[in-house]
Amino acid sequence: MLRRIARYSAPFTLIVPAALAWLGGCGGADVTVAEMDDATPPAFSAPDAEPDAIAMGFTAYCPSDRCPPGHTTCPNSQFLCDTDLLTDPYNCGECGNACRSSVVGGNEDYACVDGRCVMACKEQDALDCDGVPDNGCETHPSSDDHCGLCGNKCPADKPCINRGLADYGCGCRAGELYCASANLIPCVDPENDDAHCGACDNACPPEGDGSEAPPPNMYFGCYDGQCGTLKCNGGWGDCDTVRDNGCEQLLLDDDNCGMCANKCPDGQQCRLLTPFLIPTCMCPEGQTFCGACNGGVCTGFCADLVNDPRNCGACSAACEVTVPQASEACVYGRCERSCRNGWGDCNGNRDDGCETHVAADPKNCGGCGIVCDGIAGQACVDGQCMVEPCDVIQDAGGPTR
Repeated sequence: MLRRIARYSAPFTLIVPAALAWLGGCGGADVTVAEMDDATPPAFSAPDAEPDAIAMGFTAYCPSDRCPPGHTTCPNSQFLCDTDLLTDPYNCGECGNACRSSVVGGNEDYACVDGRCVMACKEQDALDCDGVPDNGCETHPSSDDHCGLCGNKCPADKPCINRGLADYGCGCRAGELYCASANLIPCVDPENDDAHCGACDNACPPEGDGSEAPPPNMYFGCYDGQCGTLKCNGGWGDCDTVRDNGCEQLLLDDDNCGMCANKCPDGQQCRLLTPFLIPTCMCPEGQTFCGACNGGVCTGFCADLVNDPRNCGACSAACEVTVPQASEACVYGRCERSCRNGWGDCNGNRDDGCETHVAADPKNCGGCGIVCDGIAGQACVDGQCMVEPCDVIQDAGGPTR
């Protein structure tokens, strides 16, 4: 007869739906998994009730060595059914069909999705406008024929421009002026840009026409497209609106942080946020200032030392892992290692990481020490020992045990 998962040596029978035929759960030797053909509630019976249970229409389940749909055993497989053809980039759709590898610094990412190798362009870097995967993401989003997105063709008088932070568009925004000589971003505001006041390269002399010296912390700059307007030097503000004393307020004050009258909340201080050195109120409750102070001016950033993996327990104390199949997270200010999904550290050696493939290893199926039926050749798939109805195995020509 077929070798069932277990016999009725326990004081009860576990009844489950037939949909569990492909699921695991062969965790003990004293339970028979069966199905009721009607809506009769679970019954508890004595060990000698097995013949009557089968006669009542229960279905016995046996260990299975057959792979469920989507899984197979490839020539380079370590375990039975350990290859997922739907997601494995080295065996995508069929054994040996490897997807192209993503190159560090390249424009493309490759993955196996539903058994097909799929290419995706890295965001903001490139576009795949010809639909040919062999040449990758061949188009840069600054192309006049594909400005920002495929098919967005710019007219001859409005070339494709990076307006800042990978915002590609045909020509400058309304009110802006295209100046090729402008630093970094070629679109400028001609109404207020001191270097391109009213026209490209029309720089305003900071001393004005020389008829008068500017007040403290002020210079003559561009306003409404004309030079000669008094403006505050960077980092200073005219908070009392008194011209004679110029821009008297350094905008690193807790009551004037970045602009006049911008008061920091209680417990926060005005500091320069790296890397752009922007005056910012730091730090909100639950975060710590990471930086340095020099002459009363503090520069740095805020970090949550309890949960931030880049600043775990202390500023710049990063959680890093160099062993296989493991990751680290910051938990209550300490770096804690955990195994990636489908892997386990069964030998207790931290130096070799999570060495056991618990998603496929029949000796550690779903967890360390969970053993599938080795005599029956039972497969482990996705951390579950495989079973199916005993009569299905027999009809398929499977071994009787």
